[in-house]
Amino acid sequence: MFKRILIANRGEIACRIIKTARRMGIATVAIYSEADKDALHVEMADDAVLIGPPPAAESYLVIEKIIAACRQSKAEAVHPGYGFLSERAAFVQALDKAGIVFIGPNAKAVAAMGDKIESKLAAAKAKVSTVPGHLGVIADEKQAQKIADDVGYPVMIKASAGGGGKGMRIAHSRREVAEGFARARSEAKSSFGDDRVFIEKFIENPRHVEIQVFGDRHGHVIHLGERECSIQRRNQKVVEEAPSPLLDAVTREKMGAQAVALAKAVGYDSAGTVEFVAGQDRKFFFLEMNTRLQVEHPVTELVTGIDLVEQMIRVAAGEKLKIKQGDVKLKGWAVESRVYAEDAYRGFLPSTGRLVKYRPPEEKTADDLTVRIDTGVTEGAEISLYYDPLIAKLVTHGPTRAAAIAAQADALDAFAIQGIRHNIPFLAALMTHPRWQAGKLSTGFIAEEYPKGFHARAPEGETAHIIASVASAIDHVMGERKRRISGQMAGRAITRERRRAVRIGEIAYAVDVDRRGETIQVTFFAGGKKRSHMHVLESGWKPGEVVWTGRLDDNAISVQVRPIANGFWLAHRGAEAEVFVYTEREAAAARLMPAKKNADMGKALRAPMPGLVVSIPVAVGQEVKVGEPLAVVEAMKMENVLRAERDGVVKAIRVKPGDNVAVDAVIMEFVR
Repeated sequence: MFKRILIANRGEIACRIIKTARRMGIATVAIYSEADKDALHVEMADDAVLIGPPPAAESYLVIEKIIAACRQSKAEAVHPGYGFLSERAAFVQALDKAGIVFIGPNAKAVAAMGDKIESKLAAAKAKVSTVPGHLGVIADEKQAQKIADDVGYPVMIKASAGGGGKGMRIAHSRREVAEGFARARSEAKSSFGDDRVFIEKFIENPRHVEIQVFGDRHGHVIHLGERECSIQRRNQKVVEEAPSPLLDAVTREKMGAQAVALAKAVGYDSAGTVEFVAGQDRKFFFLEMNTRLQVEHPVTELVTGIDLVEQMIRVAAGEKLKIKQGDVKLKGWAVESRVYAEDAYRGFLPSTGRLVKYRPPEEKTADDLTVRIDTGVTEGAEISLYYDPLIAKLVTHGPTRAAAIAAQADALDAFAIQGIRHNIPFLAALMTHPRWQAGKLSTGFIAEEYPKGFHARAPEGETAHIIASVASAIDHVMGERKRRISGQMAGRAITRERRRAVRIGEIAYAVDVDRRGETIQVTFFAGGKKRSHMHVLESGWKPGEVVWTGRLDDNAISVQVRPIANGFWLAHRGAEAEVFVYTEREAAAARLMPAKKNADMGKALRAPMPGLVVSIPVAVGQEVKVGEPLAVVEAMKMENVLRAERDGVVKAIRVKPGDNVAVDAVIMEFVR
């Protein structure tokens, strides 16, 4: 067994590998760019080596620097994690030449399967069902348009060396093929150093189901069941689960057998994933093979009880895989949510900045429920524009799918992040969505269910009563604290009124708030003095805490809390609201206050996220129509096309290609 391994990655996956290596008694070496000098993975590792400037092309993607770091630290083996160099055959070959073990598949398998074009050819040869398309390298956009015409629209343009949604575009017309081809090539070049793309038929209303395979260096290959990753946006996975609610035992066996056959055909000898696109009728087609550990591997670990990183290390050290196919049993259900640094309310555009508050829920394994958090950040860390926006992976496991989803919803309610925008509000709302809960999924789920983008949901029904009750309890606790402030002037004793008016938007609730020992009783009145219902709350919450955690009646709940002027912002189960708790006299005065109106932002295109201006395809004086591209801004390795929202004429352009822009910075102005 290895004594010391180097992890050629960063963020949460580096931290996750370190945990397993530490448990196995193996010393770890981290590598880091100048942007990551204070990162969590650097702190956790036994040793760390600086490898260059922030851009990945000058640090994490430079093979020579990683080999030099191995020699400097005396590392015997390298675990690549995912992304970066994890699927580069040249990296495996360079390590082999340097006498360093690659903790992953052999170079031949990586070359055959890591390349999306070659993998499809190999799959067809192994008699695996494949999607119709053109597997050759495409020279230019004219050839791309001709191929798309022949295959039939819609088509998917994909980077041959791609992954993680980078270098992928769906096109429904010749115009979209031309634009998507250019963007996919550009993203592929900057992310993977390889601008080759191919085109295949896009299966409409599809589901994304993948099989986890594992092989050793003695010819033994098994599969560990499936994961469903159909909740995606911009071709990037957001929520994954295992097993899939689509598959039955017969389909699982067929899909698993094809995945194993493909792995054996290329002599696969580590962890890998064979991805399929499946119709709602359970017919499936080979999509691609990822010759690495997947981001979503924790759901497979939780339903099988197998540590995939440990098995990768053991297999790389030459051990035989002791697990046989008959040993693999899927127990319960697991759900994983990817917590991203992105603004869910602005089209999921990337967000950067400092994590002023980072309070994940507590990890636990008890009462048949597991909460696991894989993360690479701590409070105070900086979310950089140079790398993927993944902050953490929140994984829950329960005896049933419903139990795993309920545990996920509870954990998301308790997951507080401040300082940057993030997608927790969306994830929390998703867990309550009837279609998600029913397992009626497709890769178009987000686009179909949120066609105008995701917007905050106002609390209603039971959720509104929960939020009003918690707000009343918070207000009461803060009132008690104020009355204990020392040095107050003596005089008439203050009697705190129990009757309160709780305002959520245009709705006001009349309540009575009463402290009874360790609990606070909140009674609602339907009108006048007629009592409608009552809640009893118990919590150790203190002013300043960002999550109210306690019990409401007999249920354990969490509600996120942030103070605002004269009130509180609260969020629970994907609903959020500004809540104001008044005395009856204050409520009467508040009703007379005029509503504040938002200022007009003017006739301008503003940067929806911080990033690098790649191109400006328009000029001053040019007429533009709705939908026309106005600028391309790159953030976190993704190129975002900003389009005209209405017709107009360009009056002034305030930036140029190569400029870094902040969020809401004016890019150009218009004459309407």
